[in-house]
Amino acid sequence: MKDDGLENNGACVVGRIMPGARYSHEAYGERFYRADILACRASGITDIIPLMVFEKVADLERGCPDSIIEVIGQFRSYNRKEEGKSRLELFVFVQGIRYLDDGYVGCGNNNLVCLKGFLCKAPTYRRTPLGREIADILLAVNRPYGKSDYIPCICWGRDAVLASRLDVGSAVEVTGRIQSREYTKKLSEAEEEMRVAYEVSVCRMETVDVQRG
Repeated sequence: MKDDGLENNGACVVGRIMPGARYSHEAYGERFYRADILACRASGITDIIPLMVFEKVADLERGCPDSIIEVIGQFRSYNRKEEGKSRLELFVFVQGIRYLDDGYVGCGNNNLVCLKGFLCKAPTYRRTPLGREIADILLAVNRPYGKSDYIPCICWGRDAVLASRLDVGSAVEVTGRIQSREYTKKLSEAEEEMRVAYEVSVCRMETVDVQRG
């Protein structure tokens, strides 16, 4: 993740590609596909992380569907309109894929994301029943041409305390991993739906000087 293009947003995920890559959309003459990668944490818990891949990078349907792969890119967001409401969707925009040997042994760097951006809403600080400190932040990460990605992050311990003291507009750098989390969305009094939320679980956060623009 040392490429200049990934200076303020870099993601690297290693795991097994899941079957069922599907067409997403076409932009500027490029066809884009959605797929999912299964990444394992050191604890044994797995995260299902969505990918956005353009056709020239890889053909995930006819490739090696059971292979271990490494994807490098950016963790991005997209506001999808759903029944008149906006729903934030998150995915790794893949800029490179490397197929690894069958004998690859995972390590602690299987899922790594580094972001530099600005707090775009006030942090939410709380304690668990066991006294663990947690803070939720929403980070705006700039892209070229005036675009931004909005990335939910969860901070722990001292990073949570630091986050709780920051104001909207504060510039920070975070390092962590992308995690998936199931939750129940209540659609009506009689109807519920299981959904998956994605966020960055922060392992390190620092305040930094980041130029806007």
